[in-house]
Amino acid sequence: MRKQNKAVSAIAMIAVLLIMIYAAVKTTPESVHQSAWALLPPVIAIVLALVTKEVYSSLFIGILSGALLYSGFNFETTLLHIFQHTVESGGEETTYGIISVLSDSYNVGILVFLVILGIMVQLMNRTGGSAAFGTWASERIKTREGAQLSTIALGVLIFIDDYFNCLTVGSVMRPVTDKHNVSRAKLAYLIDATAAPICIIAPISSWAAAVSGFVEGQNGLSLFVRAIPFNYYALLTIVMMIMIVFMKADFGPMYLHEYNAVEKNDLFTTGDRPFSTEEDGKASENGKVADMLVPIISLVACCVVGMIYTGGFFSGESFVDSFANSDASVGLVLGSSVALLITVIYYLLRRVLPFGTMMECVPEGFKQMVSPILILTFAWSLKSMTDSLGAKEFVAGVVEGSAQGFLMFLPVIIFLIAVGLSFATGTSWGTFGILIPIVVSCFEATDPNMMIISISACMAGSVCGDHCSPISDTTIMSSAGAQCNHLNHVGTQLPYAMSCAVISAITYLIASGIARATNNLTIAACVSLPVGILIMFLFLCAMRGGSNGRRLRAERNAEAAEK
Repeated sequence: MRKQNKAVSAIAMIAVLLIMIYAAVKTTPESVHQSAWALLPPVIAIVLALVTKEVYSSLFIGILSGALLYSGFNFETTLLHIFQHTVESGGEETTYGIISVLSDSYNVGILVFLVILGIMVQLMNRTGGSAAFGTWASERIKTREGAQLSTIALGVLIFIDDYFNCLTVGSVMRPVTDKHNVSRAKLAYLIDATAAPICIIAPISSWAAAVSGFVEGQNGLSLFVRAIPFNYYALLTIVMMIMIVFMKADFGPMYLHEYNAVEKNDLFTTGDRPFSTEEDGKASENGKVADMLVPIISLVACCVVGMIYTGGFFSGESFVDSFANSDASVGLVLGSSVALLITVIYYLLRRVLPFGTMMECVPEGFKQMVSPILILTFAWSLKSMTDSLGAKEFVAGVVEGSAQGFLMFLPVIIFLIAVGLSFATGTSWGTFGILIPIVVSCFEATDPNMMIISISACMAGSVCGDHCSPISDTTIMSSAGAQCNHLNHVGTQLPYAMSCAVISAITYLIASGIARATNNLTIAACVSLPVGILIMFLFLCAMRGGSNGRRLRAERNAEAAEK
């Protein structure tokens, strides 16, 4: 198997080399800009990551290919472009590259938030709070289904921000799911599927604020709320999670991970086991459930206050407007910093840990987040390189061209293009910024109903691509929250996300047809969503039958091996 994997990896590398040689012969810097070539770097990175299982090198090769395309294969300037280069457009200068993304205040805020979360997780583990909560929850959550449903419920409750959701849900529920033999890949999927898909249908969230900000000349928040019933990918993802838990209908690579977790007590399946060597003996024996609940509750409360503070709530803005104007990066850093201070003071008053021991958790928490930070840095740099090549402008032109001749099918077209762009760039918000203004301009004066459905399709497709992409920040942080090998998470989640995407596309066809026939959004929503749910149920019934057959074969193979 290892020889086969090495051969596939070698073939993939040779293919990339041949593509780059072809590009060197056939392209110039001018012909690459705002063309399909602009999407080549993220495609190379994603394909290599999935084939070679090496995420760091794959991302860097993607960045390198982008720099080569941008410089016209001038090797003297390629290295400079990797780290920093400046593009002049419309009289303005924009800087791209690894140094630039690490100099961006928003990105730095997210990295600081990650580190603080890592420190708090270490503190909760060291005090024994995580273990105490796991024991307490295990006494009340008796089944694997209960553990998974509790994870989903907590993810739904933490709808303020997807970054915050990913790490908090993982920290709280990991001890519970481990005790009930839920694989780390399954936990990562549940975390990821209740992050962006929940935020994109929550009116009070950083995502609602982002979407509202991209709508000009309209009440952005009102459009967001009206689009929720048509956000089929997000809604069907929630339905899919619940159905999979109750029906035990895991399929694809996830089935193997779940089978190993249940039958072999192996939560990881593969040899790479992140964080599995943590020393449990360092944990205090005096830990209580409150030692975990106080930090988590403080974190939730302080982050909400931090976000509305940055939006001007204490300067007279309303709660909703302050969320719409909030700076998620600054708000999360402010909130998590105060929560960390509260946690340290609480532990000192409880005398559960000496101050020196708590300070040891600072570098330990940082080390725990090194891998996600490195992946995020490379992913941001790859997105930056793609932007400098004009990928956004190319996709915008494709969408505008499609809108002229396929008005009836525009919601599906928008959905599929948003999936592709978000998958390639690893960002939902960037996709919103490109597509939503185009949708509004196409339908604002001619067909308001189709505008609502198309905006929903844009949001749903963006979340779907973000959900699938191995270079998405939420996907990376879901792996970190579950302490799961990143590529294991991507490989097991992809069949689920793509299945939901296909059903969502079918549902958009139904909704757009009904809306144009009846000119009534209420009828379109009431008919199309139940049909989508029914299709999802029938699909999972088929997958469940296949899973039962695989289980029987696995059991027979195990019995034969024992004999």
